[in-house]
Amino acid sequence: MTDVTSAKSARRPHHWRRDLIELAALFTAVAVADAIANLIGHQPDGPYLLIASAVALTATAAFHTWWARRHSHAPPPDAEGLAAPDAPAVQADASPDSAATETVLWRMRTTVRDAPGSLAALCIVLARHRIDILTLQTHPLAEGTVDEFLLRAPASLPAAQLTRAISDAGGSSTWIERADAHDLVDAPTRVLGLATRTALDAAELPLALRQLLGRCTIHSLPAVSITGRATGESAPVEGVLEETVMRLRDPSGGVITVERPYLPFTPTEFARARALVELDARLGPRIPRSEHVLTLPEGNAITVRRADRGDLEAARAMHDRCSEQTLRLRYHGPVRDADRYLEHLLSPRFGRTLAVQTASGRTVALGHLLWDGDETEVALLVEDDWQRRGIGSELLGRLVALAVEAGCESVYAVTQASNTGMVAAMRALSLPLDYQIEEGTLVITARLGSAAARSLPPYERAER
Repeated sequence: MTDVTSAKSARRPHHWRRDLIELAALFTAVAVADAIANLIGHQPDGPYLLIASAVALTATAAFHTWWARRHSHAPPPDAEGLAAPDAPAVQADASPDSAATETVLWRMRTTVRDAPGSLAALCIVLARHRIDILTLQTHPLAEGTVDEFLLRAPASLPAAQLTRAISDAGGSSTWIERADAHDLVDAPTRVLGLATRTALDAAELPLALRQLLGRCTIHSLPAVSITGRATGESAPVEGVLEETVMRLRDPSGGVITVERPYLPFTPTEFARARALVELDARLGPRIPRSEHVLTLPEGNAITVRRADRGDLEAARAMHDRCSEQTLRLRYHGPVRDADRYLEHLLSPRFGRTLAVQTASGRTVALGHLLWDGDETEVALLVEDDWQRRGIGSELLGRLVALAVEAGCESVYAVTQASNTGMVAAMRALSLPLDYQIEEGTLVITARLGSAAARSLPPYERAER
């Protein structure tokens, strides 16, 4: 403490006027003392009076010194232009804008001991690095507590330096990643928004879980395979939490597996995910029923809408009207097995499906946006008599708009080089494309990071 005090005192500005005033006061005091000594010293009791005056003066000075130290009226250090020990000095002639610092947003999680003062120690470290705490969530554990922060930090502060500082303050298993303005919404509001989206559309459940839990991989494993055999995938009603993996019972059968490497799920996160799944189970199958009518170049009107398992019979009838070549280009295998895929593809649990109907109500095209773990696949099937009319491009554009709205980073299509219609539709997206040949199969990946978000069709936008 003495070193800090002396350091602060050493930084106080020195003024020559103060020295001049002190020197004048010294000369005045000497003159007054000499006058009093000459007046009293010639009296009979003069020496005794001088000694008594000196003792009284000494006692008064000692009392004043003690009182000044006990009840200091000195201004606080900041009032004298003193900066905090860790704060950077700001020049007096600097403009207000020069003091502004560019900042970035971070999401950070760390585990601390469940003891008084643990959180305070973290906050002190953040304050020393001039970091602003925007939101804070606590996740109690059996031993310790996981604290999740949304931070605004100087852009010049490296993440590694922040992690080391948190570790020195008692934090462990620290995880940090960049955040954006969407993370500024508080946790209750975000959870309510995700619950609303899930209530409106069953296909939103995997996306809601991903947005709720952050960067993770979600797999929906059916209880029955496409070939009709039991897969053995199941989970208890209450679910299972195992460190970085949680297993939840899928309301439509099977199990939903959520994995997040290197960052264990907390009981609080598990309870939130289970509540979303329970909400989905209570509401049952549902999709938005709005429709959008389009006019093709030749004048025919078609209707684009969401489809689900209720459209299974219409989709099978469309299969019967498609040629073997069209089915082979779509399913990349024996066409006799094509009908087996439909129930899986039309399930909202595995993605979203758009159907195109004619004025008479006949289904002539299907477009699928399929959740594939961390990736997203797009697939199209257009009946032979309706090909080369722009239906495939229209469906693909709408599926990509849904992928952008869902926060997907890319979409990929699996096709063959001979499928010129699909290749042309992907190129028409005007997005960066990657081409890869795998065992004679062409995989085209469109990166959505630079995509201009296309307006959602009315049957999607009405419920948002």
